[in-house]
Amino acid sequence: RSLVSREMRAERNHHVIIALDNGYLMREEIAGLPKIDHAVNAGLAIAWAAALGGDLVGLYAFDARPRLFAPPEPGRTAFARMRARTAEMDYASVETNHTLAMAELYARTPRRSLIIVFSDFVDATTAELLVENVTLLSKRHVIVFVALSNPDITAMATGAPENLDDVASAVSAGQMIKERRVVMERLTRLGVVVVDTSPDKVTAKLVSTYLDLKAREVI
Repeated sequence: RSLVSREMRAERNHHVIIALDNGYLMREEIAGLPKIDHAVNAGLAIAWAAALGGDLVGLYAFDARPRLFAPPEPGRTAFARMRARTAEMDYASVETNHTLAMAELYARTPRRSLIIVFSDFVDATTAELLVENVTLLSKRHVIVFVALSNPDITAMATGAPENLDDVASAVSAGQMIKERRVVMERLTRLGVVVVDTSPDKVTAKLVSTYLDLKAREVI
């Protein structure tokens, strides 16, 4: 009897798009840096991993309106260009328009892609618009939604209060965490992959998520 050997390789040339919300909520400082800076660092790590994996990487930045769209490009050149473009981004002090931003991205991406959205929300109205528009994208694409949690808020909610002000702060922080969890669970039920973690863990978790999706040929 002859032996048969089969070599399996993950498909290459997928489109991976890094979508960066640069609205005022992403200017909140966590661990010494604004959220948008943490998002850019994690996005660049994914761009490098995707380039090494043979995928094409694109960049999309938005706030009150779409600001930048760089179509997916192959290889390490895409990483270098993405690094240059993110370095040129200015901090924005306007509210993010998720409806306009996601509609524009949907129109610009006819091919099924892996879209990694870095964004945030602060109230029920913002969260509802975010969920609605990310869900629209998920009908065509694989969506990873990345949110950066604030360890200080977690510590405030779980720490032992020393006075009435601490009690009030703990209750408020606990409510914020609960509302945030509800939104993340809703996105997950709608088929969105959620990465909600602290800045020091986001890059590792995001790269692991990308490699897992690629290995399972979800894209």
